[in-house]
Amino acid sequence: MKKNYPYPWALAGLFGLFLSPSLGQAQDQLPVDTAFYSSYKWRNIGPDRGGRSLGSAGSPSRPNEYYFGATGGGLWKTVNGGNDWFPVTDGQISSSSIGAVAVSESNPDIVFIGGGETQLRGSITQGDGVYKSSDAGKTWTHMGLKETQAISRIRIHPSNPDIVYVAALGHPYGENEERGVFRSNDGGKTWEKVLYVSDKAGAADLIIDSTNPEVLYASTWQVYRKAWKMWGGGPDSKLWKSTDGGDTWTDLTSNPGMPEGPIGKIGVTVSPANPNRVWAIVEANEGGVFRSDDAGETWEMVNNERKLRQRAFYYSRIYADPKDPETVYGLNVDFWKSTDGGKTFDVEITVPHGDNHDLWIDPNNPKRMISSNDGGGVVSIDGGETWTEEDYPTSQFYHVMATSDVPYHVAGAQQDNSTLAMPSEGWNHMSGRGPNHGWHYAVGGGESGWITQSPTDPDVFYAGSQGALLTRYNRATGQVRDIQVYPRFFSGEPASALPERWQWTFPIMFSPLDPSIMYTTSQHIWKTTNDGQTWEKISPDLTYADPETLGKTGGVITMDMNGPEIYATVFALAPSQHDVNTIWAGSDDGMVHITRDGGKNWENITPPDLPKFSRVSIIDEGKFEPGTLYLAANRYQVDDRQPYVFKTKDFGKSWTKITNGIEDGHFARAIREDLEKPGILYLATEHGVYVSFNDGEMWQSLQLNLPDTPIRDLVLKNDDIVLGSHGRGFWILDDIRPLRDAMEVEKTNQVTLFQPANPIRGVYNAAIQYYLPEEADSVTIHIKDKEGNLIQTYVGKKDSKGRNNPGLKAGLNTFNWDMRYPGATVFDGMIIWSARPQRGPMAPIGEYLVELEALGSNPETSFELEMDPNLEGVSAADIQEQFDLAIQIRDKVSAANEAVILIREIKSQAEGIEESASNRIKKKLGELLSKLQVVEEDLYQVRNQSGQDPLNFPIKLNNRLASLQRSVESGQAKPTDAAYVVFEELSLELEGHLKKLDEILQNELKDLNEMLPEKIDLEKK
Repeated sequence: MKKNYPYPWALAGLFGLFLSPSLGQAQDQLPVDTAFYSSYKWRNIGPDRGGRSLGSAGSPSRPNEYYFGATGGGLWKTVNGGNDWFPVTDGQISSSSIGAVAVSESNPDIVFIGGGETQLRGSITQGDGVYKSSDAGKTWTHMGLKETQAISRIRIHPSNPDIVYVAALGHPYGENEERGVFRSNDGGKTWEKVLYVSDKAGAADLIIDSTNPEVLYASTWQVYRKAWKMWGGGPDSKLWKSTDGGDTWTDLTSNPGMPEGPIGKIGVTVSPANPNRVWAIVEANEGGVFRSDDAGETWEMVNNERKLRQRAFYYSRIYADPKDPETVYGLNVDFWKSTDGGKTFDVEITVPHGDNHDLWIDPNNPKRMISSNDGGGVVSIDGGETWTEEDYPTSQFYHVMATSDVPYHVAGAQQDNSTLAMPSEGWNHMSGRGPNHGWHYAVGGGESGWITQSPTDPDVFYAGSQGALLTRYNRATGQVRDIQVYPRFFSGEPASALPERWQWTFPIMFSPLDPSIMYTTSQHIWKTTNDGQTWEKISPDLTYADPETLGKTGGVITMDMNGPEIYATVFALAPSQHDVNTIWAGSDDGMVHITRDGGKNWENITPPDLPKFSRVSIIDEGKFEPGTLYLAANRYQVDDRQPYVFKTKDFGKSWTKITNGIEDGHFARAIREDLEKPGILYLATEHGVYVSFNDGEMWQSLQLNLPDTPIRDLVLKNDDIVLGSHGRGFWILDDIRPLRDAMEVEKTNQVTLFQPANPIRGVYNAAIQYYLPEEADSVTIHIKDKEGNLIQTYVGKKDSKGRNNPGLKAGLNTFNWDMRYPGATVFDGMIIWSARPQRGPMAPIGEYLVELEALGSNPETSFELEMDPNLEGVSAADIQEQFDLAIQIRDKVSAANEAVILIREIKSQAEGIEESASNRIKKKLGELLSKLQVVEEDLYQVRNQSGQDPLNFPIKLNNRLASLQRSVESGQAKPTDAAYVVFEELSLELEGHLKKLDEILQNELKDLNEMLPEKIDLEKK
């Protein structure tokens, strides 16, 4: 997916969105003014691989315009038929989960979206109501219904866009009143609840009869979810019809032909080609596809195939063709089509990803459609024969880890996909899956797992997944081995039936002090010292194991027991980095334990203020003080969306709750302590990222340009923060070193030059960061070698042009030095093939100095340019030799080009003389210019006028020299013997041409100047 978003406001709106401190705190109450770091930007690295979508829509009048909602990534739009997509709600909505999308047929500028997920799998994200755009997605206004949390459908009257209906399921995790069908007659300004059954049941589907918009069909679904259970079906699950625009509703559930109860989820559709024909897919013991040919009065079961109603809670979607009353589509794991009124669904439509959730069909052209599945939104213009690709960064990750590679790779397990690892900086020599997809690789495991890398062999990865899968994978060889602790596969069984309870995503990690020890967890903690060949159980059950949480799950009709609801497990683990026998553990039902003797004895150290049924999501042991632990927990799956964050400094004897500054609803997912500075903490929440500069006493937003998206995990790598989001892929905040000194810098409020992280030659450039207490008129940066010799000077001024000038703004500024010395002298219009003489040689390994001049101060610092550890058979001496030769070649290129410049200056002055000169002088001048022309043409191909002319006209000496520099600097290695041979040959050739030029200047030009009243001045060159 291309990144040239046509709407710059889509991203620009992010800046400042979360810069104001939460809970109304004034800036001067925060430990660090957010203006200090407002110039930072999160960097999205992808991957361009889509995640789950439940809602999509298009426009009959705009055939290339479509939208799809990402369940954790906001709303995405295309204006070229699905070839390129871009986000349109970033910075404008406060919950990224978009489950319902509707575009007005009569005015396609009007778009409504509804938040939350109603396909209630284990990793759902809640929304915050309804938003409206009146300018085709450019700007958005919140229209209320915040507490619906999960909206299944939005329907707009086909001819009057002020009439809008919302089908709201309501709180998935608790009873609430704001559920059912809502109607607005004023374009969403006000709403009235027109269909309500109970606080336990919400609306699951809704359709308008396009031939008579007063007729609506809706279904209600009695359902709830907890961390340990999803339970659907019951007496409030019904099918409804209104014939007066929603004023009144009739229950169709018991009409003749409908199945007997209990009833579960129902999907419904009405044929625009024959409005008397209605289909409903009904979850029941004798369920299936039911059809009515008298507008719902009577029904007939026409199909009961399991392929259409399996896992009903996650699907149950049916769609009528707008033109053919015999054609109807059923969505489930696969995408099915019937052409005989629903009797047989024997046509399978192949889509790029399975698990199908929504379908919009152009009412005027049934060949044109957009569908949503667990990989995103896809467009077809040929009735489903072909589809667009899902190459946009809406992937959902459960955890994130950073490898020991240089540059480091970022890895995670993607929901409904594979594990994935990709380089943090990108590798130009790698490609995969074709254009626009980027390069990445799987590391074993599966969609839901934790990933860790071997501390002794960087090619070996350990990864988990549902069903207790745990693999050892070697990326160098492709070798894989299943090393499950207890390979008793389970599916369709309650947790109470399992000897070992393995959560959907369970920890896998090594001891920081002993690389031979690896741990993983069920309700017990397991240890291996022989790479998974044998495992030792080193703990008792460390959970509450409440029988209420270990039973069957699914519903009164359809069970669903696979892994997400396996509960009462050890969900968080922290082997100590201070003592090999100390291990901390947290459970998903709210317990915390510690052992200090390698697992022989365990102590319950649960914080008193941490309620039962809290998921201890991530625990992070303090790096600087033994006995310190930071804990992030959440309770949203028991309908409590408040953050729960704690710390202990005494091995759990006492705890402090540290949530001051975190906004309501921003429940905690992960907490990490800074790698170098005690007291700096980073917090990942459902709605973004926070930082604390005072050990959790106060949190402040670190959201910056990050869109609202659930951050499931956060890790620190070197000087970077790396995020794993559940809806927008991976993000990196580069070089946080200044944050470590932020409080001290703000106290002094002086010009401050931070010591750069050591760059790695050919991998990382030098990021020079500095703080200005106020905006400056001018900033100068000098780069010097270790002896103090000047290499480069860069000046930034208010009227400076160019892309890489030092910044002037108050607060933190960053300047990136590309690690190169000055390039060769060049001249206007020069065309060179296979070389860039303007680009100077890359600096060799060693120490460098940085001097800053700003606001009357000139602080200095230094850094070391390090070797790329990936290089084999290359030494620092080899790199120095490469640099030395490149500098010599650069200087020869400069000499050749300066000669051309001199010759052209003489020619330019000669043009002013020739017009009024005598014949004798003209003759002498012509002889001089002819001889100079020969030298110029030996040095440079003067016939080059366009970029590819060197393919037509032979290159000359300056091009050969410049290309030799490019050859010598290709890669990092000692120059070849042949490079020296060619350099000597070209140098001798250059020496000859320059000697010839010097003779011309000493003789011909000297003689001419004696004849001229106005001399040709070589100093003008």
